[in-house]
Amino acid sequence: MRRLPTAAAVVVLAALTAAVHLAVLGWDTGYDVDATTGQVAGPYAVWQVALAGALLLLLGLAAAWRGAAWLVAVVPVVFTVAWAVSAASAPDGDGLWPVGAALVAVGTGIGAWVCQRVVGVVRR
Repeated sequence: MRRLPTAAAVVVLAALTAAVHLAVLGWDTGYDVDATTGQVAGPYAVWQVALAGALLLLLGLAAAWRGAAWLVAVVPVVFTVAWAVSAASAPDGDGLWPVGAALVAVGTGIGAWVCQRVVGVVRR
C-alpha cells in the first residue's frame, strides 16, 4: 500500500481528529440536573468520553505506525485546540476552560506518548 506524503498525512490526521471532536463531543453542550439531589452533570456522558478516547487512540496508533514520531503529536494538538474553541465559545462558560484545555492537552499528550511506545514495542 502506498503511503500518503507527510503533508497530506498531517492534513488527513488533523481533519480526522477534529471530526472526532465534532462528532462525539462538539455537539453536546447541555447539562443534566438530578431532580433528587440537584447535582449537575455534563455536558459529556461517559460513553462520549470513552468513544472519543478510543477513536483518538486508533488515530494515534495509526500515526505512530506510519513511522514519523512527531506525526503522533498532531492528534493531541488538534484535539486540544478543537476542545478549547468549543469550550471557550460555550454560552454557559464559567471561564474555567483554560484549565480544562490544559487537562485535555496533558491527557491526550500522554495518550500520544503511549501510542508511540506501544508501536515501538510491537515493531521490535
